[in-house]
Amino acid sequence: MTKRVGMEVSIAVAEAAKLARAEVIPAYPITPQTHIVEHLSEIIADGELDAEFVPVESEHAAMSCCVGAAAAGARVFTSSSSQGLSLMSEILYIPSTMRLPMVMAVVNRALSAPISIWNDHQDIMVQRDIGWIQTFAENGQEAVDLTLHAFRVAEMKSVHLPVAVNLDGFILSHVIEPIELPDQEDVDKYLPRFKPRYKLDPRKPISMGPVGIPEIYTEAKVAHDRAIKNSKKMIVKAWKEFAEIFGREYHPIESYRTEDADLLLVTMGSISETAMTAVDAMRDRGEKVGLVRIRLWRPFPGLEFRKAIGKAKILAVVDRCLPPGAVCGPVGAEIRSFLYKIPGAPKIFSFVAGLGGRDVTVERFEEMVDKARAYAKKRPRELYEVIGVREQ
Repeated sequence: MTKRVGMEVSIAVAEAAKLARAEVIPAYPITPQTHIVEHLSEIIADGELDAEFVPVESEHAAMSCCVGAAAAGARVFTSSSSQGLSLMSEILYIPSTMRLPMVMAVVNRALSAPISIWNDHQDIMVQRDIGWIQTFAENGQEAVDLTLHAFRVAEMKSVHLPVAVNLDGFILSHVIEPIELPDQEDVDKYLPRFKPRYKLDPRKPISMGPVGIPEIYTEAKVAHDRAIKNSKKMIVKAWKEFAEIFGREYHPIESYRTEDADLLLVTMGSISETAMTAVDAMRDRGEKVGLVRIRLWRPFPGLEFRKAIGKAKILAVVDRCLPPGAVCGPVGAEIRSFLYKIPGAPKIFSFVAGLGGRDVTVERFEEMVDKARAYAKKRPRELYEVIGVREQ
């Protein structure tokens, strides 16, 4: 029977990994993901989960251990944030091209300098091209559900790719929310025992990760690219299976009050709930504003996004990452690239907000909508604008 409890979201994500029967958990603590692996260490020490908890000396070592464990055929889980995720970077490209399933909870946090322990999306946007499937949770329940979904997708025989589940640091990770924790029997039905397509076994020796000479390297990278693009249909299939068992539906792109909207906000993560409140307030004033929320970031669900924006004339894309010297934020750039030369595509205006944990309030969303409408009449000098800057 499903259990509804008040629980810190980090603890709930750890409970989801327990329900998934993770077998190897290499971990290094870094704020704000520490509570996830800390709770898993307690669960294992108390005998509630039969798994190996490996306390490593760095995040680089954590991901290296994940690669070895996955290659040996184990169900693997880890978690990281910010500078720790960056320290993993050298290894993150390896399991995806080697097609090693694993799940990582990325508790999003700003990058230094200056030092910030608060939330934005800079850490994962630096890693957007690591070749992992990537999803974004909007609230605590989604963080739990997407963790279970991540194991299901990663281990599908036609996928065999690592999955990163993103949840906003502190805003989600350290907040107590009502969470529906599913029954173990239902999770076992959704997530069968992992049977890897291939694994390191001294009785049947194979080679993994050999040198990619120029004659084969390009083909290996193209095969990886095709694999992650082809994974989308299986990601959607796994969400349909999830809905059948647990009753909650998820889609790559979610829409809110978009039916007759001429302007759409585009968001990812926990700020989407504030954006919905802003949309309601503007709707009450007669403004035709809606919201499109991106849940699946990689592979980018272009067809679903195109359908979601409908006949909107203006998109106000909200990034929580500021790439110095770029023409706009990574989400804005992705959408501009996808809609380039599509007949009737809306005008796209990119905004950067919520860096380093700064609040993105209803009033800020209203400001972005007003500015996007003004820019649609007169092209702005810059391709993006940082919202809420205190000018010196």
